Amino acid sequence: MSEHPRDTPQFYLTAPSPCPYLPGREERKVFTHLVGERAGALNDVLTQGGFRRSQSIAYRPACEGCRACVSVRICVDDFVEGRSFRRVLADNADLVGAMKAPTPTSEQYGLFRSYVTARHGSGGMADMSVLDYAMMVEDTHVETRLVEYRKAGPDSRILGRGTGDLMAVALTDVLSDGLSMVYSFYNPNVAHRSLGTFLILDHVARAREMKLPFVYLGYWVQGSRKMDYKRRFLPQERLSPQGWERVEA
Repeated sequence: MSEHPRDTPQFYLTAPSPCPYLPGREERKVFTHLVGERAGALNDVLTQGGFRRSQSIAYRPACEGCRACVSVRICVDDFVEGRSFRRVLADNADLVGAMKAPTPTSEQYGLFRSYVTARHGSGGMADMSVLDYAMMVEDTHVETRLVEYRKAGPDSRILGRGTGDLMAVALTDVLSDGLSMVYSFYNPNVAHRSLGTFLILDHVARAREMKLPFVYLGYWVQGSRKMDYKRRFLPQERLSPQGWERVEA
C-alpha cells in the first residue's frame, strides 16, 4: 500500500445541473482534489489537459453529447496587440498592477460585490459572503497570486504599485508553462476602460516577462455571447480530442 494515498488523484462526477452558458442544456463535471505536496504538479498537468481550478478542486466539463466548452490559451510569444488592444492599453496606462500573495481584504470584497451585483446578479456567486470570498482566494495548495490594479501615484515607479483606489483584481495561478487566470473582477462603473480586456493583456505582458509561453483563459463556449471575447486573443491554442490546436484567425 502506498505511503501517500493522496499521490494518486481520485476523480468524481457531479450530478447533472442546468448549464450556465447554453439555455436548455445540462452540465456535468469531473473533478478531483488538489491537496498535498504534489498539488502544484498535478495542477500543471490537469490545466494542460483542460481542467480549471476552483479553490482546492480541479474540474472540467463532462457533459453527455456536448463538447461546446473548449479550453483556450494565448500564445504569448507570437501575440501582437492590434489597434483596438493598443487603445485599451492606452486607456489604462494610469493603472499599476502589483502581484502579491493570495490574501483577501475587505477592500477586495467590496469591489467583488459591486462587480458581481452589476454583472452577474443572478449567477452562482451572487450570494457569496465575505467568508466565501476569503475561501475562494485563500483555499489553494498551488502557486497562486493576486494581482491588484490601482491608479498610479507619484511614487509608483519606486514602490512598484499604485496608490489610488482598487480598480481590478485577478486571481492567477503560476504554472510551469504559463499563467492561468482563475477569476478576475473590476470596477463595473468604468466601462470605457474595458478592464476585462486590459487584465488579459497585462497577463500576456507578465507571462512574457516571466518567460512563460501561455496565458490560460479557461473555456470558450461556442454559442455563448459572454464567452465570445476569448476568440479575440490570437494566436491561441484550443484543446481538441487530438490535442492543442493553433488558431490564427
